[in-house]
Amino acid sequence: MSEIAPVRRLYAQQIVAAASATTPTLLDAFAAIPRERFLGPGPWVVVGAGDPKPHLTPDDDPRHVYADVSVAIAAERQLFNGQPSFLARMIDSLALAPGRRVVHIGAGTGYYSAIIGDIVGETGRVVAAEIDEPLAAAARRNLALMPWVEVQQNDGSSVNGPLDAILVNAGVTHPQESWLDALAPGGRLLLPLTVAMPAMGGTLGKGVMLMIRKNEAGALAANVTSFVAIYSALGLRESVIERTLAQALQRTSFPNLTGLRRDAHERVDDCWFHTDRFCLSMEPES
Repeated sequence: MSEIAPVRRLYAQQIVAAASATTPTLLDAFAAIPRERFLGPGPWVVVGAGDPKPHLTPDDDPRHVYADVSVAIAAERQLFNGQPSFLARMIDSLALAPGRRVVHIGAGTGYYSAIIGDIVGETGRVVAAEIDEPLAAAARRNLALMPWVEVQQNDGSSVNGPLDAILVNAGVTHPQESWLDALAPGGRLLLPLTVAMPAMGGTLGKGVMLMIRKNEAGALAANVTSFVAIYSALGLRESVIERTLAQALQRTSFPNLTGLRRDAHERVDDCWFHTDRFCLSMEPES
């Protein structure tokens, strides 16, 4: 066992506990994947949930990245490998298992795609989509030892199914039609619905995490799982829909949703986020 392996195992235990995760193999995946491989050479710029601002680690000892911190992968562009406990909760909610088919949109340099790949194993398949060319190239190198994980340089707007899970790791204004079409019965789609924060130059947004599930009959259930602040996706945002989302969030910031409708209908009181392509409906007020 390498010197860093016990550190990685302890980190995995802490992250899974912080996420209250129940996926049986999630802990083993975090313990198996060497995070430093996906971050470039240290020292690293890191920031934790309670830190006032990012700071540089004292040296390049990989122990520094085995904590619940975000780590810069392109510090000059303010791009970070996200907080492990947050991503662990996201991955856990997808109910992954060996053999599952998954798309990870916004893969960065591939660390969390590798976690997903370890969970689904060689019998599964993962597509890691990353629009940024240097990041996609790094992910391709980093994931070379996992041939069942394919890195694609694109915005992830068009995917091929059937898929058991889709994880969107950047803020979007709406679910793409191809994502909804690609979900297999029982499939799950987790995405951050966000509106841009002007004070952050439009690169960051805030909103809610939305989980969409397709049942055996093809109907789409939906629920909000948490609030979120996250980087905005490139190519997956539309200004008109964003304005409608902002209005919905102003009315009810944490709606009790019942489902996602794709049929054409007039807006009624139960429509929380209504567009001409889809509608997120909520429980009527008693």
